[in-house]
Amino acid sequence: MATLGDIGFAAAVNIISVVVFLVAFAFLRLQPTFDMVYFPKWYLKGVRISPNHSGVKKFVNLEWRSYLRILEWVPAALKMPEPELIEHAGLDSAVYLRIYLIGLKIFIPITFLAFAVLVPVNWTNKTLELSRDNGTKLVYSDIDKLSISNIPEGSQRFFAHLVMAYVFTFWTCYVLLKEYEIVASMRLQFLETEKRRPDQFTVLVRNVPPDPDESVSELVEHFFLVNHSDHYLTHQVVYNANELQKLVKKKKSKQNWLAYNELRYEKNPTKRPTKKTGFLGLSGEKVDAIDFYREEIERLSKEETILREKTKGNPKSIMPAAFVSFRTRWGAAVCAQTQQCRNPTIWLTEWAPEPRDVYWENLAIPFVLLTLRKLIAAVAFFFLTFFFMIPIAFVQSLANLEGIEKIAPFLRPLIDIKFIKPFIQGLLPGIALKIFLILLPTILMMLSKFEGLVSISALERRSASKYYIFLLVNVFLGSIIAGTAFQQLDSFIHQSANEIPKTIGVSIPMKATFFITYIMVDGWSGIAGEIMRLKPLIIFKLKDMFLVKTEKDREEAMDPGSIGFDTSEPQIQLYFLLGLVYAVVTPFLLPFIIVFFAMAYIVYRHQIINVYNQEYESRGAFWPDVHGRIITALVISQLLLMGLLSTKGAAQSTPFLVVLPVLTIWFHWFCKNRYEPAFKRYPLQEALRQDTRERTKEPNLDLKGYLLNAYIHPVFKDEDDDDSLSAENEKELETILVPTKRQSRRNTPVPSKYNGSSSPSLADAVLDQQL
Repeated sequence: MATLGDIGFAAAVNIISVVVFLVAFAFLRLQPTFDMVYFPKWYLKGVRISPNHSGVKKFVNLEWRSYLRILEWVPAALKMPEPELIEHAGLDSAVYLRIYLIGLKIFIPITFLAFAVLVPVNWTNKTLELSRDNGTKLVYSDIDKLSISNIPEGSQRFFAHLVMAYVFTFWTCYVLLKEYEIVASMRLQFLETEKRRPDQFTVLVRNVPPDPDESVSELVEHFFLVNHSDHYLTHQVVYNANELQKLVKKKKSKQNWLAYNELRYEKNPTKRPTKKTGFLGLSGEKVDAIDFYREEIERLSKEETILREKTKGNPKSIMPAAFVSFRTRWGAAVCAQTQQCRNPTIWLTEWAPEPRDVYWENLAIPFVLLTLRKLIAAVAFFFLTFFFMIPIAFVQSLANLEGIEKIAPFLRPLIDIKFIKPFIQGLLPGIALKIFLILLPTILMMLSKFEGLVSISALERRSASKYYIFLLVNVFLGSIIAGTAFQQLDSFIHQSANEIPKTIGVSIPMKATFFITYIMVDGWSGIAGEIMRLKPLIIFKLKDMFLVKTEKDREEAMDPGSIGFDTSEPQIQLYFLLGLVYAVVTPFLLPFIIVFFAMAYIVYRHQIINVYNQEYESRGAFWPDVHGRIITALVISQLLLMGLLSTKGAAQSTPFLVVLPVLTIWFHWFCKNRYEPAFKRYPLQEALRQDTRERTKEPNLDLKGYLLNAYIHPVFKDEDDDDSLSAENEKELETILVPTKRQSRRNTPVPSKYNGSSSPSLADAVLDQQL
């Protein structure tokens, strides 16, 4: 078990690493050659054009006065007010930062109370020392004397922990209530003032029923002309263009290699670059690289043209789904939030993601397969979570060397080396766990994509949910269970079976030392490493040297992408869980949590302002998940405290604690019913108000021209589509209706002459027919 000295050693190492990272960042950010790595957002916005914007024109900044302001990035990150931050980076980014603020708001008062009340109550007992004097082979450290483990069984002092559990719960719920109210208000305000976007007028329609007489496009058009006659405007059917997209991606890769080899030839015109045509370019015939890639691009271009026409001309390539756009936001809101027909399994409508948020590959998955895919993904996730217990147990074996020494005494000479033991117990467990978790987010994202979600934001939220469950089961519960088994291995062997639950109850608080080391490695050093951006720096410089040939190439090379909500948010939630669980049990952990939240808030504020370019805008749609996971952590902390007190002979306090989870769950349902609708629905009053305002400001707006090609698959956007209609042609066709081909229908009496996806309103067409 890690002692106070081991924790001090780990803290010293992590503090030194944090200082090194921050100093390196402060130096590198001033160098012109790294300007595009540390301020890419300003280049993408067009505010910065050249690294020489500050007047420094050399490779290395030799202006010594600039180094006197080496820490100016900290106040600069905090200076931008939240409304300006929302305008600059979007609501998602601003709401994401509020998660760190919540951590500070919750844990700073809790830490003050815990150290003022609980630490003295725990420290002034001699339970652990007396247990060792009585011959009990219980393993503990000085840190555990500050925990609830140092309270004797049946002591009246447990009522202090009971009272503090109520205080901490009420304070956490109060902060969550206020934040939910603020974020919901921010979202509605953002919706009201947001600029026009295609998704405000568009719904995604899925599971369109098959019809022997009509195509999907005609069927969608007629259904909405009949049922939404005053508001339907246009639609775009969904193509299964996955094969074409793979071909386009392959062609782009060849174009990049061609540009790379042409650049090599420009630098050294005396020697033509060559490559081998075999596996991975390691074997086969050696050929001229430039000629080879030109021939490959020409061949792929021909294949692309053929496959493009085949995809568009094949009715089987059209999926039973479409993006349907309306004349008003009000009409889209009504359609997206209502049931369309008697059979609730067909004509399913939902808000369309914004075009850049659409995950096009999953739109090609038949709707009937989605349930099966979700089941398969759930089973795979279960086995992944279960089998990951093996590396977790290995990590815990590193964290509890005393128990291993008793079973394998031949390892004692190695373990007792002066610098080995502090390193193994103070640093290695956190580092090992961090390494084991590196590939996990990629695997979970693959499972989420397999489920068939159709937007990147939904994929990230689903992946974040899986990641949180994984961290809860494996990193938290798995570490406690496996760590307790290793830590008290000798006690388990020599005790009777009915004594084991008591040993576990005493040992749970002692796992705080492991989580402290994990917080320092993952939270402190990880956050400092985030701002240094060593990996993106190396990748950008390699791309800039070998692949960047045009300004577009440079833009793609320096684009840092978004924050990565699917990985960062669950990790934040783990710290909420640890803080709430150990607030009553082992308060010594809380200052480490506060340092993490404070550092992360400053660092990510800087990154959001200067680095990350959000891939989509969901208007803070993830906030209900954040709220729900903090509530889950709160309930888990209460249940664990109940179980712990039951092993400490304080069963009389259990009835008082039972009320807490009940009140917490009631509070969650209150917030869910009161505020969550703002994140799921668009109020019709707000939609109508925004429509009225827009009509007043822009009475001649060509909305159809704005929406016509908004949801065309990206692989079709760069071509001149002969089937698509220009804005002028659309205006000419305003009085022509595309009717049904079935003679039994009399809604649309005129035969269709067009196969486009746009139509006038049914009322206008019927009026023209009568005239």
